[in-house]
Amino acid sequence: MPKLGMETLRRRQLIEATIDTIHEVGFANASLQSIARRAGVSPGLVAHYFRDKEGLLEATLRQLSSDLGHGAARRLAQAASPYERLLAVVEANLEPSQFDRRIATVWLAFWGQVLHSPRLRRVQMVYEKRLVSNLRHAFRRLVADDEAARLAEATAALIDGLWLRATLSVEPSDADEARATVRRFLHGNLPAAALPHGA
Repeated sequence: MPKLGMETLRRRQLIEATIDTIHEVGFANASLQSIARRAGVSPGLVAHYFRDKEGLLEATLRQLSSDLGHGAARRLAQAASPYERLLAVVEANLEPSQFDRRIATVWLAFWGQVLHSPRLRRVQMVYEKRLVSNLRHAFRRLVADDEAARLAEATAALIDGLWLRATLSVEPSDADEARATVRRFLHGNLPAAALPHGA
């Protein structure tokens, strides 16, 4: 295997070990040593790829955000109408994998750290801007620009709020219900002409 391919594989292995460790012991207790032990490598190898714990954590958050972005891109490529493009963005951010306790725990841990880490905050801001931008672009095909901006911000807040509420609940999280809630919001705020027939 080419060196680049091996490096990519190793980095992903360490990121997965980071996700598992944070899920199991929490952010504060996820040391380089514990992550390296879970990955079956030496702490020195982790430092070789990521320099320090914050570098590894930043790479992990970037990977989670990138996975979300790829999921949205796949759905957008399959969308056949402006309304379907809008739903593609919503459903990518509220797909069942985002409600999985393992992933949700890590997102929550990172959200708790972004105010204290400029590096993590930068990654979080990119995620937030991409979500609002994708929504605004989709809304612009359905409503006027100023309304598109308003609805994009409101929908992004609704997505984040539904995800956070479900993730913090002791009951099993329901991605289908979260997506249905956003669809009801869209149907209540879009003109009838923008909605699919029978919606």
